[in-house]
Amino acid sequence: MVRLNIELIARSSVHIKNRRDEPLAQYLKRITHLNFSNKNIVDIDDLSMCRNLTVLYLYDNQIKQICNLSFASNLTHLYLQNNSITQIENLSSLPKLSKLYLGGNCITVVEGLEKLELCELHIESQRLPLGEKLLFDPRTLHSLSTYLSVLNISNNAIDEITELSVLHNLTQFYAANNKLQDVKELELVFSKWTKLQKLDLSGNPVCHKPKYRDHLIMICKSLEVLDGKEINETFRQFLTNWKASKEAKRRNMDDEKDLKLEQNMVPNESDHFGPMSFSILNFMFFSRFDTSDLSDQNKQGCGKVTAIKQR
Repeated sequence: MVRLNIELIARSSVHIKNRRDEPLAQYLKRITHLNFSNKNIVDIDDLSMCRNLTVLYLYDNQIKQICNLSFASNLTHLYLQNNSITQIENLSSLPKLSKLYLGGNCITVVEGLEKLELCELHIESQRLPLGEKLLFDPRTLHSLSTYLSVLNISNNAIDEITELSVLHNLTQFYAANNKLQDVKELELVFSKWTKLQKLDLSGNPVCHKPKYRDHLIMICKSLEVLDGKEINETFRQFLTNWKASKEAKRRNMDDEKDLKLEQNMVPNESDHFGPMSFSILNFMFFSRFDTSDLSDQNKQGCGKVTAIKQR
């Protein structure tokens, strides 16, 4: 069982070389980068002497819990991919943390990030229980919406992303190999992400829907790359013109239908009305008035007019 602590750093060949004859305490104080990836580490011990640490690489280990990082107030990048972490926790004391890598762990809920100003969150390929999908705490999403520009949630059995629509500052979104299948839902969400430049939805059922790529290119005005393929501006302009032409044609057809309907409702002078047709027109005319206040004699007069017209 390997623990990340001061002794492990002091014994590291890399740090022995860099330190030379410098006192350990002084050397630890000026360290800004630590790389202990793939070292079978299971726990993070007290590293408070590394107070100027800005980047910490701990991917490909066996770490189960994020802990003992409250000292690292200058930490900006934290790499914890491919460990055994089950919960996002104990990060609120890292005010400068901007990039967090948690892919390949056992996390089921994206939470505990309310006090951070993250620009990038990578949480792809979690080892989830069978039949479950990655979930998102609404409070965390609301907090992330201010600064988050890159989000990777690929391969997490996700079947809808409506709740992510609040992340309006995203420029890159990676959600490959999930279960997304509703084009209309995607259009609704992406219409709110006006800064989106890179989008990857490859491996989702929605990719097989008719005109899938065309729909997203039209909705995402700033998109430059979709599913790993660059978007040709000439093609985007073609789609824009085609859509405008289609809408204009539809409006013309609607106008023609309305005009024909109006023409059919207005009688011509050459029309000949039989007794039945005239009775219908007579009824339509007099039904416009409320005869409840007319005297019996006036009502009889109206009836006589109707009878005369019928003859």
